[in-house]
Amino acid sequence: MFLLRDDISEIVQLLKNGKIICYPTDTIWGIGCDPLYEPAVSRLNDIKGQSPENGYILLVSSIEMLKRYVPKLHPRLETLLGHHTRPLTMIYPESSGLPQWIKDKNGSVAIRVASDEFCKTLIEEFGSPIISTIAAKTGQAYPATFGGISSEILVAVDYVVKYRQDDKEPSEPSPIAKMDRYLELEFIRE
Repeated sequence: MFLLRDDISEIVQLLKNGKIICYPTDTIWGIGCDPLYEPAVSRLNDIKGQSPENGYILLVSSIEMLKRYVPKLHPRLETLLGHHTRPLTMIYPESSGLPQWIKDKNGSVAIRVASDEFCKTLIEEFGSPIISTIAAKTGQAYPATFGGISSEILVAVDYVVKYRQDDKEPSEPSPIAKMDRYLELEFIRE
């Protein structure tokens, strides 16, 4: 299991100290940090070359954790997320307890319930969401495997997770959707 090569408690401590990690998610490799610590998010913006008003995707470990930040989770969406077999990032127009610096300029926030055991364990141990953004500069192609991550990104972060670095199966980003006024999914990215 992943704990043989990565010490989750060490990674959690790095996140709590405002550090940035490069890690495998339930989709592609990402870079992330504590979304509630503004200096870390600012540094992440610099690494990515990203404008602060673009917002970030957050990963949570469960629907229960999601409800802490999206208190008005529609029952239909909760059922869908509970039964969906593929990672799905949802955009929520309203959230609670999340700072503006991780939201989109319109105030919405994108959150995905992680399905990968490593991510779920890391997030549960951390106790709150973790930012997940493509491990590439803004505007560059996403890395389908660990080998596709540029050395510029790898040297800019504070820790690179060892788990799944040897995976050869290419990955893709998750679809991104939001609920429209008719309570149907409207896909932003498929």
